[in-house]
Amino acid sequence: MGQRENEGRKTPEANSDVPAAGEAGRELIVRLAFGSMAAQTLRAAVRLRVVELMGDTPRQATEVAEAAGAAPQPMARLLRALSALGLLEERAPGTFAVTPAGALLHPEAQGSVASFVRMFTDPALVRAWEHLDDSVRTGEVAFDAVFGTDFFSHLGRHPELSAEFNAAMSQAVAGTAAVLPHAFDFGRFRHVTDVGGGHGTLLAGVLAAHPHLSGAVFDTAEGLARAPETIERHGLGGRCAPVAGDFFRSVPEGSDIYLVKSVLHDWPDERAVTILRHCRAVLPPGGTVLIVEPVLPGTVRAGSAGTYLSDLNMLVNLGGRERTREEFAELCRSAGLALTSVAQLAEAAPYSLIEAVAG
Repeated sequence: MGQRENEGRKTPEANSDVPAAGEAGRELIVRLAFGSMAAQTLRAAVRLRVVELMGDTPRQATEVAEAAGAAPQPMARLLRALSALGLLEERAPGTFAVTPAGALLHPEAQGSVASFVRMFTDPALVRAWEHLDDSVRTGEVAFDAVFGTDFFSHLGRHPELSAEFNAAMSQAVAGTAAVLPHAFDFGRFRHVTDVGGGHGTLLAGVLAAHPHLSGAVFDTAEGLARAPETIERHGLGGRCAPVAGDFFRSVPEGSDIYLVKSVLHDWPDERAVTILRHCRAVLPPGGTVLIVEPVLPGTVRAGSAGTYLSDLNMLVNLGGRERTREEFAELCRSAGLALTSVAQLAEAAPYSLIEAVAG
């Protein structure tokens, strides 16, 4: 059968829609496959201090290269790639300016994500992803096999990486710290402990918005390394204290609300229950545990890829998971708590507020 005759038998839909759909699908897959390259382009920009060196005015690639101690032509190629990603803009051939999105790569910028980029493109987080298929087959944490220890023990052995991780978590929580204090009724409580609170960024936001509250930020000694600085910077020295400890052993007494943000998803169910059980053990009558984490819907929704990639990150690097409402309810029941409400933190997506009380 000749080609022309064969084509004549196709319907109009087959001639147009299928190739278009196939092309769109290939374009999507290619873009995803290039994702790791885009991530490393971000990493290079941060490590070379591109945004810092460019400042607020357009710069020629040769100027940026000289300031960075880099070769001119490769720097121009990097700047072009950053422009294609929307982080720079090429105003004239070889002359570039920083976009509002790119400005967030400056470590001193309001809302900076520089440390976040450094951490999440570091080999410590990236290498285990090469073994995602193994983790899916076995359910085992790839990080432990690659590095010979678990993630947090690895951080403990590498102080610089631990500091970067804490800085990244502080940057990641900044948006929530601006929203949470006004999205939940803290007026009925008097003392809050932020369990696994790191630098204290989230707790500082809550205390600053609610002057009647006092609080404690609870974490390991390494996690608390910069908490005193945060407390002092916000003028909270008389109302907030860092407390070092291990939430797998206990949490401090004395609070009527325990805040647990982005902690439970780091751990498998039995360890997450242990953390909640320790909160329950010191909870006074009428006290609350407020969990702040993403809540997976019953079925996947468009635009939520970040949450599901985070879920896979927990699989390969930590052994934890993101959870549905029903799974959070089961964790709470197992710890002697009753889940009373779940509400989306709309201005700090994808987080939700999960409130639980003594069961």
